[in-house]
Amino acid sequence: MDINTIEFIVYDVETTGLSPLRGDRIIEIAAVKLKNKQIIDTFETFLNPQRLIPEEASRINHITDEMVSDAPKAIEVLPDIIDFIGGGCLVAHNVKFDLDFLCYELASIGRKLNENIPAVDTLKMARRYLPHLGSFKLGKLTQNFGIINEDAHRALADVKATAAVLIRLLEMGESQGHNTFKKIIKEFGVNKPNFKIQQLEQASLF
Repeated sequence: MDINTIEFIVYDVETTGLSPLRGDRIIEIAAVKLKNKQIIDTFETFLNPQRLIPEEASRINHITDEMVSDAPKAIEVLPDIIDFIGGGCLVAHNVKFDLDFLCYELASIGRKLNENIPAVDTLKMARRYLPHLGSFKLGKLTQNFGIINEDAHRALADVKATAAVLIRLLEMGESQGHNTFKKIIKEFGVNKPNFKIQQLEQASLF
């Protein structure tokens, strides 16, 4: 299948911490639809995590309790991200982190991603195509490609930066024989987690 015919859903989450299994939650999610190397649609929203944001998280993403206090809760907004993803291919930088949070949050409201939706990791791609870099953080990759990200660690800015990086990596892959979607999935695909939990009972703090 021609890569240019695929809708890549590049997305990113900002969270209260590092693990949904330890009670951390999504506080911002953004995504873009990328087709034929062009962004054709955008999704962005804060989420009210129904708990306080730790100071160390706010220092990184600059999101405060006040910014999310009037935001929709997961049960109100996550069905919209399922609709936005549609039948596309999910992409993120270190995609396992974002998948863990998204799939856990969806499980907490009794929903899940379609089992047939693939997921691709730009971190794995960068390690294969750019081994000389040493560091494969998103900031290092944008610097390497001359991509400007003026609002790093905010979801939409990081998504647009990741989308630009993905385009460059796909172009590099074509020269190395990874010129079909099937080959990209085989080399850089990631399995989705399967959280089976009951709908969470959360008391609103706001």
